[in-house]
Parts: sequence; structure tokens; C-alpha cells
Amino acid sequence: MTDFRSSATSPSHTPVTVLGLGPMGRALASALLTAGHPVTVWNRTPGRDADLLAGGAEAAVSAAGAASGSPLTLLCVRDHDAARAVLDAAGEALRGRTVVNTTSVAPGQARETAARAAGQGVRLLNAAILTPTPTIGQPGGVIVCSGEEEPFHAHRPALAALAGTVTHLGADPGRAAAYDAALLDFFWTTAHGYLHALALARAEGITAAELAPYAHGLPRILPALIDDWARRADEGHHPGDLSSVTSAAAGLAHVAGTARARGLDTAVLDAALAVTARALAVGRGPEGVSALIEVLGARRPTAPGSPRRPGGRPR
Repeated sequence: MTDFRSSATSPSHTPVTVLGLGPMGRALASALLTAGHPVTVWNRTPGRDADLLAGGAEAAVSAAGAASGSPLTLLCVRDHDAARAVLDAAGEALRGRTVVNTTSVAPGQARETAARAAGQGVRLLNAAILTPTPTIGQPGGVIVCSGEEEPFHAHRPALAALAGTVTHLGADPGRAAAYDAALLDFFWTTAHGYLHALALARAEGITAAELAPYAHGLPRILPALIDDWARRADEGHHPGDLSSVTSAAAGLAHVAGTARARGLDTAVLDAALAVTARALAVGRGPEGVSALIEVLGARRPTAPGSPRRPGGRPR
């Protein structure tokens, strides 16, 4: 894994093309312009480039025309199908050039697109942007890339203009997408939990503003928990000395029952209860809550001490 920070990289002014001008695409193009790169832009829907053109960008009338003028193209569109369509539209103009696909795609889709691009003479890196649009071009921005390492290093200065930290994760084109999916999983389930808490509070006559100061205390325990559970997950060892799956089941049941009594949707809580019940059924009750990963990650729940393959996966 290779990591670098933009403050330590001397800028060069490689021309860059940006295909796709949604909010993130515009932010990427703007960061490149600010860093002094000549930028060509194109979008399937006209009219989104006014600010960029005022800032010095050049507009192209087609994806192929945009790509033909730059050794590096950033692709930032809605989804995998849109990315495939734009790459097809650019066609031969991309041959011999590097494409960094920042579109959110599944790991398998990233690998498929990279293999297809390689067959057409295109060097494709997959990238996942792990921080919000306002962080682009700022020290707090974080982007991870995966795929061939040579084009990554060849275009380090341009990539460094996009975020404070840009990291190459390895040759597997799907690895960046896997990081993205896992972290979005964490974010959205956490966000749902907070919104559900606000709904439960409202049902009990508590305003969101009244609950919020107490909710601030929960994120403060996360850093230590994140590191501890990560270590346990990698080791496959889940001591239950401080909390257990059994106690988690009781806590979840309490919350779900309270919410259900007020007529709230408890689908997500019920799903968490079902996973916990499966863990209890195979004897993991005394283990720490992190033991749930062994149930979530297995086709069938396994009991403690089951034979494990390298990497911690049960047989």
C-alpha cells in the first residue's frame, strides 16, 4: 500500500479531462484548476460547466473529444452503467491513456471494467472518494485507488491535487471499491441508528434538540471501539469480559420492544436481533459483541472453536 500527502508533492501541470459534472465531478475539476492543471470537461447533460469555464476549463462537445486532449481522464458519473456508457462513448480516444474511475461501483464491477479497459489498451484505476464533496482539494480529503501501480505513480501530482491524502491499495482493481462499500455500510447503518433514535425520542415526547447533546457522547467511544473490534476480527478472538452477545441481545430486544410499542418501524432492529439470535443458537452468547462478525461473515453460523481457513473465515 502506497500513501502520499499532497503537501509533500511538487505540482506538475499535466492536462486532465473530467468526464461527468455532477457535484463531485465539478469539485474534482475545480481542484485541478486551482492546482494549475489544464482541464477539459464534458458532461452528458449540458449546462453544468459555467463556473468551470469561467475558471479556465475548456469544454468539449463529446467524451471522445474531451479524452483525446489529456493523458489522464477522471470519470465521475452516477453508477456503473453510466460509467460503461461514457467509456464506450470515448472509445479509441482513451487508448494508451490512463482513466481513474471515481464512480461508486461494486468491487466485481470495478474488476470487470478494468479488465475490459485493459483489453482496449486503456490503463484504468478505480478510485473511491471517502470524504464529502467540500473536502475535495483540501487537506481533509481522502481518496483510495487500486489497480496498476505504475499509472498511479505517473499521475501522482494530479491525483495529489484532489485530496490531502491519496492512497494506492494494491493491484486488485476492486479493492478501493471494497473499502468504499464497507465504510458506507458503517456510515449508513450508523446514520439510520441516529435517525431511528430521534424518531423514538419524538414518540416519547422528547425533541431532537433535547436528545442531541446526549447523543454526542456516543461517537466519543467509537475510536477505541473501532480499533479494538478490528483487532478482534482479525484475530478471531472475542472475549466477553466487558460485554457479551447475550447482553447485546437483551439490549436490542429492549430497544425494539420500546419502539414497537410506539408503532415505529423496527425492521433494522429486528434484523439485528435475528443475527444475534443466530449467534446465541451456536453458543456464542458468552463471547464479546464483536463475535457477531463470525455470524455475519459465514454462510452458516458457526460455534466457537470451529476450524478456520487463513484469514479467519470458518470452514
